[in-house]
Amino acid sequence: MKLALAGNPNCGKTTMFNNLTGASQYVGNWPGVTVEKKEGKLKEHKDVIITDLPGIYSLSPYTLEEVVARNYLLEESPDVIIDIVDATNIERNLYLTTQLLETGVPVVIALNMMDVIKKRGDKIDIKKLSEKLGCPVVETSALKGTGLSKLIETALSLAKAVEIQPIVHKFAADVEAALTDIEGILDGVVEKKNLRWYAIKLFERDEKIEKHFKFKADTRQKIDEIIKLCENQYDDDSESIITNERYTYIHGLMRECVKKRAEQMTISDKIDRVVTNRIAAIPIFIGVMFFVYFISVSWLGTIVTDWTNDVLFGEYISGWATSGLEAIGAADWAQSLVVDGIIGGVGAIIGFVPQMLILFILLGILEDCGYMARIAFIMDRIFRRFGLSGKSFIPMLVASGCGVPGVMASRTIENESDRRMTIMTTTFVPCGAKLPIIALIAGAMFPENSWWLAPCAYFLGIGMVIISGIILKKTKPFAGEPAPFVMELPQYRAPGAKGVLMHMWERGKSFIKKAGTIIFASTVVIWLLSNFNASFEMVDINDSMLASIGNAIAPVFAPLGFGDWQSSVATITGLVAKENVVATMGVLHGIPDATEETVALLQSVAGSFTVVSAFSFMAFNLLCAPCFAAIGAIKREMGNAKWTWAAIGYQTLLAYVVAFIIFQLGSVFVLGQPFGVGAVIAIALIALIIWLMARKGYDPSKNRSLSAVEARN
Repeated sequence: MKLALAGNPNCGKTTMFNNLTGASQYVGNWPGVTVEKKEGKLKEHKDVIITDLPGIYSLSPYTLEEVVARNYLLEESPDVIIDIVDATNIERNLYLTTQLLETGVPVVIALNMMDVIKKRGDKIDIKKLSEKLGCPVVETSALKGTGLSKLIETALSLAKAVEIQPIVHKFAADVEAALTDIEGILDGVVEKKNLRWYAIKLFERDEKIEKHFKFKADTRQKIDEIIKLCENQYDDDSESIITNERYTYIHGLMRECVKKRAEQMTISDKIDRVVTNRIAAIPIFIGVMFFVYFISVSWLGTIVTDWTNDVLFGEYISGWATSGLEAIGAADWAQSLVVDGIIGGVGAIIGFVPQMLILFILLGILEDCGYMARIAFIMDRIFRRFGLSGKSFIPMLVASGCGVPGVMASRTIENESDRRMTIMTTTFVPCGAKLPIIALIAGAMFPENSWWLAPCAYFLGIGMVIISGIILKKTKPFAGEPAPFVMELPQYRAPGAKGVLMHMWERGKSFIKKAGTIIFASTVVIWLLSNFNASFEMVDINDSMLASIGNAIAPVFAPLGFGDWQSSVATITGLVAKENVVATMGVLHGIPDATEETVALLQSVAGSFTVVSAFSFMAFNLLCAPCFAAIGAIKREMGNAKWTWAAIGYQTLLAYVVAFIIFQLGSVFVLGQPFGVGAVIAIALIALIIWLMARKGYDPSKNRSLSAVEARN
């Protein structure tokens, strides 16, 4: 038996899915958290499968997640749809309900967040609402887990019923007559339970549905005449007629079934007057993110990480491994492999986990309390000026944990050019895997003033997103108005421990998994290449195969200030996984069980860089092409190799240009070096970027007009 959970974004759907199945799916306060359907077995009913569909506002497929939900409901034939309706926004949520009822699949409504409704003093007549909609309505609170047993009991009994659930809601007489006529044409062509759904889609002139039926010319003409007659009567297009009829019906339901207390300003409204204020919002956002990175990277995170590095890895694990290998008489190369290669590489990443988890806990608190949704709203004001929609910021928020789900979250953007531009820029925001790079450079080059580097890296990524948005939007593939951004701001609430820990685990588990698999394998390969030459003889690291490879690619990075072979190799291995940059540094600098806080490694790294070249190294590794996993996600979301290579090429080129400018001009103004050819090129690049941002750009509307004139001529 299959039950489908459907509903608007942020209605509590995924929270309910977790409660019903015992799963731990990611839950967030913005659209796009569920970007594809997820399945789980109902607790205590293993023969019942529950599918969590993406949050959607309607079944008119404008975005990819709407396509996923619509295709599942129509093609997979679930036994029952559990329609989760946010009772605090019931009027808007019922728009989707009217469409779900028309699919012919039995529907039971979970009227969610009823605890909030009762707290407000509002009243909803459940019995009358059920009669008017023609389907069962059950009061629930997914967050508190109340009403779920009754909901499932109702859904299962509905699934076993033989009769087709009648469609009770009616449109105006003229529209009903038109739909009845179209149903007559479809009778015998589709199942009776789906007649109303397909009739409405044909009435709305849904091109995909029209192509699906492949009507003969006379049948198509007859349907067109029915639609035109109705359009003439209403002096409106058919899709707008249906939309208006739905809202007319819903307004009637509200008058009869819902009684609200006099509107009062809520605590959330009062807080929003400050945090979403046109002037204060951005400084508050900067302050909040600065505080988050200061706590996680420079203060509390460092305390916990120091213990992990110095005691757990520095004394215990490394010592145990060395003693154990010596006791069994292991060869020198085996000891070197385990202690210098595996523990030195993987330990460099595992030692960073405490800082990362603290960061994810703080981000989880911001998400769970509702503030992160406000950030998306605030950034929409800025992003729209630079050619991006506020929807583009949501994937970037997700990408602060990991770039893979961040790229996937771009599915919420219906405009294809905006979606592609978001995919190309999302990974500029530092993910958890890039934090070890920031911590390494901060500890090595700025030990006394490292508190500013992590926030600076975060806002460097945001800055590159904005600059990219301005430049790309002026090119032909990305031209046009950004997609509109409509989003409900949830009520503020006290973050729950379970929700925050789930946020932390969802973001942290991929990081830890990579440390035990990809990075483990990478450190072994790096150790082999750094200890053997082409004849597979054990040699000094400077005579190894890796040194030869590094020396060959080092000239590429020399203009960026890190032309030594160790830094060049570390940068390349970062493409496998960004955590590899620090792991590789630990192995190549010959520091056993090194982490980004290990004093010997910091001293060794500090000897390889100046403050300017170190900042250039960090900037390049933060902005260049992401890890292989994220590149794979880009390929899946782009849909073809050409756009994937375009994204990787753009990211790497921008990273190179930014790092070049930082090193060349920083060397002059910070280190006091002579003004040379590199500085001249850097200034020319800045001028080029300013010109690309300021130029008029491609105007699609003007070019369409010209094409029409040319066609007439």
